[in-house]
Amino acid sequence: MIKIKQAVIVEGKYDKIKVSNILDTLIIETDGFGIFKDKDKQKLIRRIAETRGILILTDSDSAGFTIRSFLNGIVPQEQVTNVYIPDIFGKEKRKSEPSKEGKLGVEGVKSGVITDALKKAGVEFDVGAEKQINTQPVTKTDLYLDGLSGGKYSAEKRARFLKQLDLPEHLSSNSMLKLINSFMDRDDYKREIQKLNEGVKI
Repeated sequence: MIKIKQAVIVEGKYDKIKVSNILDTLIIETDGFGIFKDKDKQKLIRRIAETRGILILTDSDSAGFTIRSFLNGIVPQEQVTNVYIPDIFGKEKRKSEPSKEGKLGVEGVKSGVITDALKKAGVEFDVGAEKQINTQPVTKTDLYLDGLSGGKYSAEKRARFLKQLDLPEHLSSNSMLKLINSFMDRDDYKREIQKLNEGVKI
């Protein structure tokens, strides 16, 4: 597994499965063209881009480039690294026939092709100088003790906390926990909780 700082944006669940076997990082799906109308996911991607940067790893067909172009338009360029897989013609094993353009997508290429594409894009592996996130991760117990889960007013408090962090308000506690640990450490979390408690009276 290769550890990188940036989150990776892919098109679908099979791409995510493929990349998760190669990279140790947060991976977000666009659900294909679904990203165009999903304001919450757009907001989430912008938030993640601000804190750790994103890699865009879409297929090399026209649909993939359309999605890539859209993402490049909603996130500042200094926060984006575009990773391109080469045009390799063939058919994914799970499909009965090749795609419209006959090219293999992210899910279909060999792992080495993806790692080579990352290197060509200048992605740094095992960045030692970056902030050590998840050294002391925030846990489900923390969420419970801080009133963000399991309590009578937890849903309301969690919604306010998500708004404070500029994250989609409808995230579940489990999804929120994963995201919190992707871009802040325990001390950052505790500071945000203190800020929340000073401003919220339930």
